[in-house]
Amino acid sequence: MTQHTRQNPSPRYQELVALYRTMHIAGEQFLNVPPEETFPGFNLLREAPRIKRLIQLTGSELILDYGSGKGQQYEVSPVLIAGEKWPGVVEYWDISEVQCYDPAYLPFSTIPTQPFDGVVSTDVLEHCPEEDIHWILDEIFCLAKNFVYANIACYPAKKRLPTGENAHCTIKDITWWQERIQVVASAHPDVHCEIWLQSLDPANPGQLQEIKLGSS
Repeated sequence: MTQHTRQNPSPRYQELVALYRTMHIAGEQFLNVPPEETFPGFNLLREAPRIKRLIQLTGSELILDYGSGKGQQYEVSPVLIAGEKWPGVVEYWDISEVQCYDPAYLPFSTIPTQPFDGVVSTDVLEHCPEEDIHWILDEIFCLAKNFVYANIACYPAKKRLPTGENAHCTIKDITWWQERIQVVASAHPDVHCEIWLQSLDPANPGQLQEIKLGSS
């Protein structure tokens, strides 16, 4: 079995990046979502309080948003987080800088080479092909000096790709994700890790059930 890497990603990874680039430009046609509202990045805001705790715990200042979408979450002002208004996410986190990376959004498509204090990746990994998960997780950890924060959906997305496929291409159970996260995290023992696996509550499909993995 081929071991895929950043230098040798799977054909499916390359295909998906191209499809997501199309969506950033044209929008989500099946739900009639315009381009400016397609992957803007605002889902990060619901995770912001948990990320702030990690920032404070580790004394972090420089953050990378890995899979940031259009990065609009860092442009809006004021921003509402946990029921309170703030001038912006950077001010809420009380940090010096956030850098965005997203392979499917051309302005942010260059992968950084230097490490950051913390790396956050919200609503991203379920969009990545199964065969590329290991190197993507490893890349996230390698870019972090202090902490990694991620959340992963274990259920289908509302959005669809231009092909009609569900936007969540890797929908796995908690055990599957736990095994893969542990392999990568164990190779980076000095990096705090907090990853939330989210699934739909069978008794109330509108509600999420969450399980926390990691060392934080």
